[in-house]
Amino acid sequence: MSAADGVRVRYEKKDHVARVTLDRPEVLNAMDLRTHEELAAVWDDVESDDAVRVAVLTGAGDRAFSVGQDLKERARLDGRGAPPTTFGSRGQPGWPRLTERFTLSTPVIARVHGYALGGGFELALACDLIVASEEAVFALPEAGLGLVPGAGGAFRLARQLPLKVAMGYLLTGRRMTAATALRFGLVNDVVPYEDLDRCVDEWTGDLLRSAPLSVRALKESVLRSVDMPLEEAFSSRYVWEERRRASADAVEGVRAFAERREPVWSGR
Repeated sequence: MSAADGVRVRYEKKDHVARVTLDRPEVLNAMDLRTHEELAAVWDDVESDDAVRVAVLTGAGDRAFSVGQDLKERARLDGRGAPPTTFGSRGQPGWPRLTERFTLSTPVIARVHGYALGGGFELALACDLIVASEEAVFALPEAGLGLVPGAGGAFRLARQLPLKVAMGYLLTGRRMTAATALRFGLVNDVVPYEDLDRCVDEWTGDLLRSAPLSVRALKESVLRSVDMPLEEAFSSRYVWEERRRASADAVEGVRAFAERREPVWSGR
């Protein structure tokens, strides 16, 4: 089904890959409250389905990944006296949203073409990898709207860019090209639009060839330890690393190498 049927998010699973598509191209995939509700159900399923090893998030159409919050809906809510938004979405529909699912173990790739603005940019920043077309444009324009990038954009951008660079984009809402994002290491790849799906598939394939428990253990340990002192990072407990270490896969990779064959991952 599509947005015309009342569905905001398309969700498909095949060959260990979940494909999640924001499906409101007529409004550049702006996200209303119902979109967030549908996305929450999708991320719940992604994390609960052991067969899903990679998720790819994108936007429908050829103009935008997502331009973020549906501002027309926000204006209606303001008119009804709804409280202004701030940092985080606790208590709102769709919580916890991807931007606050700090323990999501499944790796997520953002496939970005066209505009990734506001909450759309924040969604991409919350993903583990970003693959962008040359036409991708990133921005957090909230300051010019009397808002703040409350879905983590202020926090993540300042962690993923040099501070002065991040402040420039945050305080002015200036737009960032895909080439600039690549130069600062904010995205993993930038390719012509016609090569975007191929590039995403290459990254997806590489992830699927890696041991699923190793991928989850690495994601957890890296994201949890990134702000820790190094000594603390070494001594902290990581649940997915404990699972990997106790798994059959912990010896399968080395055994397969010694036997000159491809490993067969069980994920257990």
